[in-house]
Amino acid sequence: MITALIILFVLAAITSVLAYKKGDGSHRKGFKIAQKTLISMWPLLIIAFLMAGFIQVAIPPDLIRSWLGAEAGLRGVLIGSIAGALIPGGPYVAFPIIASVVNAGAGLGTAVSFITGWAMLGMGAIPFELAIIGSRFMFLRLALVLIIPPLSGIIVNLIP
Repeated sequence: MITALIILFVLAAITSVLAYKKGDGSHRKGFKIAQKTLISMWPLLIIAFLMAGFIQVAIPPDLIRSWLGAEAGLRGVLIGSIAGALIPGGPYVAFPIIASVVNAGAGLGTAVSFITGWAMLGMGAIPFELAIIGSRFMFLRLALVLIIPPLSGIIVNLIP
C-alpha cells in the first residue's frame, strides 16, 4: 500500500507542477476538479469501507470458508463471478469488499473470479452500453466474456 501511495503522490506532484507551469491557472482548476470528484465520491467510499469492515464481523468466517474458500471449488468461483458482476462502482468499491472477504477466508480462485466478473461483466455498464452503443454490442460482449470470470477462478484453483 505504501508503494502505491508513493507512486500516486509522485504522479500527482508531477502533474500539478506541469499544470502550474502552463501559467494559466490550470493548477487551481485541477484542485477544484479534484475537490468536486472527492465530494461526489466520498459517500461511495464510506459505504464500501463500512461494508468491507462489517463483512468481516457479520458473516462467520466458517461460513465464508465453506461457501467461498478454496474447498468450495466451483461453487465459490461461481458465487465470486456473479457477486463481482453485481457490485456497482469502481475499484474503490470492489477491492475493499473482496479484500475483506479474502481476509475472512475466501479462496484465491473466488477472489480472482470476483474481480474478473466485476471488471468484465459489471452490470453498472449495461445501461450505458444499451443507450450509447446498442443492444447488439452489449449481448455480443457479454456472450464473449461470460465464461472468463469462472474460468479464471477455476484456473487459479488448479495452480498449486
